[in-house]
Amino acid sequence: MDRSTDYEVLVAALDWLDAGSYVFLATVANTWGSAPRRPGSMMVIHPDGRFIGSVSGGCVEDELAQQTLKGAFDQGLPRIIEYGITSDLVQRVGLPCGGRLTLLLERIDAATQLRKLLQAVESRQLVSRHVCLNTGETSLRPCTESADSHCDEFYFDHKDLRKVFGPRWRMLLIGAGELSQRVAKLALTLDYAVTICDSRPEYADGWQVDGADFMVIDTAQAVTALQPGSRSVVLALSHTPALDDGALAVALQSKAFYVGALGSLKNQQARLRRLQQRNLSVDQLARLHGPVGLDIGSRTPAEIAIAIMAALIEKRCQAASRKSELSATEHA
Repeated sequence: MDRSTDYEVLVAALDWLDAGSYVFLATVANTWGSAPRRPGSMMVIHPDGRFIGSVSGGCVEDELAQQTLKGAFDQGLPRIIEYGITSDLVQRVGLPCGGRLTLLLERIDAATQLRKLLQAVESRQLVSRHVCLNTGETSLRPCTESADSHCDEFYFDHKDLRKVFGPRWRMLLIGAGELSQRVAKLALTLDYAVTICDSRPEYADGWQVDGADFMVIDTAQAVTALQPGSRSVVLALSHTPALDDGALAVALQSKAFYVGALGSLKNQQARLRRLQQRNLSVDQLARLHGPVGLDIGSRTPAEIAIAIMAALIEKRCQAASRKSELSATEHA
């Protein structure tokens, strides 16, 4: 399987725990300004100073490794560490971006819970890990794609921390061409659970992406089976109306977070006219992103795949920012 950073952190932590060591798990709890990592980013630190993962641009990682070697974190409950707050920290650690960040640091001595978490991630299950700062107790809870607040990607309020592991987002790709393979590989590294659908059986033989599911059924039926929700993405990449249009019609009437289609502006206008004949409303048609992807001058399948994933990253960050602003207003 393609390994995300979260996966690599969990694997390293278990390797070191199984070898008889304890480890420290650092998680970005909050950021201000231009901090280089978003909340939920992690790293694991061995007592000898080795580490896997990232919580900043490199300066904080080195500082944490040095403090670990000095034994500064050996005792106590999970602790909050802040960087970029005081002038001495700024001078010592650097934070060249000028931002500020808050970390939660945990000492982990037992492998049992992390092993269950890794097994869930490898099975492409969605799991929420909870940490109580007052007691140090941790727990795992299964998640489903719903409005359940416990399955928000990340939550921190200085009393509790919750982080979701596994394929937090689902992606359905319509059409099994080279572009879909490129998109699938990138999406897997970003923790998407990827499914490809193409009603042409001969295309299944050429599919070469480990970790992605393949469905040889009617594309509209595939979207219906997916039951797209707020963490789902549907991309029509076949450039064939017979495959794309039915799937898009179903997706645009669903709660999918993002629905996109490959093609030029001219093709997009023709596509919208065809979809209008399927009795979609103006609001539903307006949800279709096309041509899909950021306009970065991409031409090759690899470049177009990068443009598509960049557009998804942008949309998800915008949505997360709006949600954060709303939450801040509600708690003001």
